Amino acid sequence: MTGTIITIAQQKGGAGKTTLAAQLAVALAHSGKSVAAIDIDPQISLATWFGMRNSLNGAIGYKGKGALEIVQITGWRAASEIEKQAKLHDVVIVDSPPHAETEAKIAIRNAHLVLIPVQPSPMDVWATKPTLEIAAAEKTPVLLVLNRVPPRAKLTERMSAALKELKVPLAKATIGNRVALASSMADGLGVVEAAKRSVAAQEIAALAKAALKAAG
Repeated sequence: MTGTIITIAQQKGGAGKTTLAAQLAVALAHSGKSVAAIDIDPQISLATWFGMRNSLNGAIGYKGKGALEIVQITGWRAASEIEKQAKLHDVVIVDSPPHAETEAKIAIRNAHLVLIPVQPSPMDVWATKPTLEIAAAEKTPVLLVLNRVPPRAKLTERMSAALKELKVPLAKATIGNRVALASSMADGLGVVEAAKRSVAAQEIAALAKAALKAAG
C-alpha cells in the first residue's frame, strides 16, 4: 500500500515552509507513523536540520512502528525517490523549493495533498496564487494553513477572509508565531517532543491530523 504524500509548497520564500515540514514530520512519527522527510530544496535546510537533530539526540525511537527518515535529493530523480519512499513509509513529507522550479512542480504532481503555509499578510496572500495555479494544473488537492500567526486577531481575521475568497480549503488549525517552535528546532527536536503540553504542540498535532484527512 502506498503511503500518503504531502508536499509543502509556497512560491514565496520566508513563509516557514521548512520549519513546518520538520515539525509535521516529527509529529507524525511521534504519533506512530513511519515517516520519510524528503528535502528537494537546493538550500537543503531540512536535511541540515535533521543532521543536527541526529548529532544532538542520536536515533530517537518511538513506541510502535513510528520511525523517521530523511532523504535529500534534487533534479530528475526526485519523482522516483518520492515514489520509492511512499512504498516504504506511511507518510512522506516533501519540502519543495520556492519559485516555479522543476522540482517544485514534480513534488506537487506526485503528492496526494499540497499544504501551503501562508503568513497573515496581504503580500503572502497574493503570493500564494502561483502555487495554487501549479496545483490546479497538476490536479492536486490543496490545503492552505495560516502560519506564524501573531496575536493580532483583527489582522488574522482579515487575512482568513481574503484566503477564503480564493475558494480553496483553509485549515481550521492555525500555527501561531510561538517561541516553543523555534526553541525546539534549535535543540534538534519537534515541539511535540520538547514541549508536548504546549499550545504550539497542540497546533502542530491538529494540523498533522487535518493534513492526513485532507490527503485522503
